[in-house]
Amino acid sequence: MPSLKSHFVSFVLRHSRKKAFSSPQNLRRWIAAARKTEDHHPPASLYQRFNIEAHMVDGFPVYEIAPRAGERKRILYLHGGAYVFEITPYHWHLIADMADRLGYAVTVPIYPIAPEHDFHAMFGMVGEVYRRMLDETEPDDIIFMGDSAGGNMAVVLTMMAAEKGLALPSRHVLISPGLDMSLANPEVFEAEGKDPWLGIAGGLEAIRMYSAGIDRTDWHISPLYGNLSVLPKTLLLTGSRDMLSPDNLIFAKKARAAGVEIDVIYEEGMFHVWPLIDMPESRRARQRMAAFLSSEKAADQGKSEAVSWSVKASSSDPFKTGLASM
Repeated sequence: MPSLKSHFVSFVLRHSRKKAFSSPQNLRRWIAAARKTEDHHPPASLYQRFNIEAHMVDGFPVYEIAPRAGERKRILYLHGGAYVFEITPYHWHLIADMADRLGYAVTVPIYPIAPEHDFHAMFGMVGEVYRRMLDETEPDDIIFMGDSAGGNMAVVLTMMAAEKGLALPSRHVLISPGLDMSLANPEVFEAEGKDPWLGIAGGLEAIRMYSAGIDRTDWHISPLYGNLSVLPKTLLLTGSRDMLSPDNLIFAKKARAAGVEIDVIYEEGMFHVWPLIDMPESRRARQRMAAFLSSEKAADQGKSEAVSWSVKASSSDPFKTGLASM
């Protein structure tokens, strides 16, 4: 049963953030308002806990959280925000929690966002970040982690790297990823009404802003239609009140058919990117993410407890949500 905290957060989202996605006009107003207050810097408390350095790639900052002594593994974290909103403290606190639990280095690119920039600028920058990571870190020690739009970017970046013949990351952790922007799945329309966060009208406007005219069925925008066989072992987290869930479940099925080892956490009653928000369900999800990443043994033990998409998909209508400023 969903916690009281999750019900409260859903209520707040439905009466605040969902407005951003209710129309193209509202999304543009929220973007304009966000630009006045957004701050990509890590919260001051993180500097007290970690050694954090920053450098520039293509004119945009990249933050590096140093690893624990002797640890070689490294996470590339790609934040969500519908491609139009900046990283938030919610993202930073999740990143810090993963760094605490695992001791891995974490690379956080503050990539260019729309409407000021588009797909080409975004992937030009994060592609360069990844190439530099490969110069410093063995690909078997690299993990891609992303939420929402960042989950989309993690999958697309891996597919683009495969196309260019680059070494690929060892694992993916995808939190409520956006994997199909085509709206070909009619279940998404039904899910929208139950989603306390995202809406189709505003979402389509965000896609228009960042996609640089690329068709929404192209795998660069909707990686569900790309070559899934190149993807690494994956943990995908999605919830029954997330508008993106119907497409997430299709992605999991197609990925498995393509030979990808993929575990799915399908949390009943949960909304978009719930692991970013402090509540019982997010603490449970973070434990699962850490187990998946810490060792093969821990991941295998966690998998036996996972809720299989094939069991849950028939028992409830999956649907999507999205953090307007995440």
